[in-house]
Amino acid sequence: MNVMSVPLMIWLAQPGGPARQTPGAGELFEDSDSLHRSALVFDGHCDTAQRFGIELEDFAVRQTSGHLDLPRMLEGGLDAQVFAIWVDPQWWPDRALYRTLDLTLRALKVIEANPERMGLAQSAADVRKFHKQNKVAAFLGIEGGYAIEDKLENLKVLRDTGVRLMTLTWNKNTNWADSSSDEPKWGGLTDFGEAVVREMNRLGMVIDLSHASDEVFYHTLKLSRKPVLVSHSACRALCDHPRNLSDGMLKALALNDGVIGIPFYPGFLDPRASAVLEKMWKALEPEFSKLMRRFAKDPDKLRYARQRLVDRWRKRVPRVSIDKVLDHIDHAVKIAGVDHVGLGSDFDGISFTPVGLEDVSKLPTLTAKLKQRGYSEPDIRKILGENLLRLFEKVIGE
Repeated sequence: MNVMSVPLMIWLAQPGGPARQTPGAGELFEDSDSLHRSALVFDGHCDTAQRFGIELEDFAVRQTSGHLDLPRMLEGGLDAQVFAIWVDPQWWPDRALYRTLDLTLRALKVIEANPERMGLAQSAADVRKFHKQNKVAAFLGIEGGYAIEDKLENLKVLRDTGVRLMTLTWNKNTNWADSSSDEPKWGGLTDFGEAVVREMNRLGMVIDLSHASDEVFYHTLKLSRKPVLVSHSACRALCDHPRNLSDGMLKALALNDGVIGIPFYPGFLDPRASAVLEKMWKALEPEFSKLMRRFAKDPDKLRYARQRLVDRWRKRVPRVSIDKVLDHIDHAVKIAGVDHVGLGSDFDGISFTPVGLEDVSKLPTLTAKLKQRGYSEPDIRKILGENLLRLFEKVIGE
């Protein structure tokens, strides 16, 4: 079915969006698009917040660049989204919190400017409420533990501004946790890192272990009293990348009642694409370093300049199909169980996307593919969003 059918265009034109389709007892949706529209679709990670107020001046207007804006979210049937506030390590040690709060305020302004279409989610109940109102539920999450500047009290500062999630690391080690993309320094979590885990549990903040080293992953699972999220990582058995989870890690995540969000980045999905992209990042690293020095005080210009360098490689990267995303979903379901698999697109944080998932408007295709692969309606609903909602409810509370 063409997602831009006449009924859908009418739906997009309505002030409040469409009425949700809810099946009666025992009723099944034969049409995958109708199933998608009725389901709660929840994406665990995007980087769009970095674009707010810069290249994305009006989130309510459909864009010709990037992967995500409000019209395309509505077109794609997306109901809940974690907006990652990414903190580049260049802001550490003494400006990371400033950068975090700046981007957080930008995100809050965007949400407040679109009250008819979206709302700030602080709990699972908010997601359900906004879903009934045909609004997008927006969660705010921090990507990179550098944001707290090695102070536990800053976790509460961020929570009080509306943040409900934090990844412990990004591509560089923090002073208290190792990254999967850096040389091991701590062998897991330091004493302060353990304190961060305990404090996030106490505050009701979701711990995100994407980007964390294997040692930090297992260390955190041993400590945490609540389920953890791995928001945008795939399966190492299908693509041997340190950002992905091994089968042992998938099993451990299931025992923790956690969830893995399968990403759409070809470098995590396909070994051939991963090899080319790894070569690209290494080749561009010296030029990236020059740009970081040049634009040390202007991260927005740095983002533009980095993207121009990446675009030079676009024709060299092998094309990867949406079916690779499905392959990783299949594997994660096989190893961890269907209750522990969700979506973590990494839209607007990735320079390349699978064919068939070029932006958020294409999400209905994913539901159609799940149906084609024989997933039942209840299991499709779990993967699309119910698993993530369950995790947020257990961690944050109702």
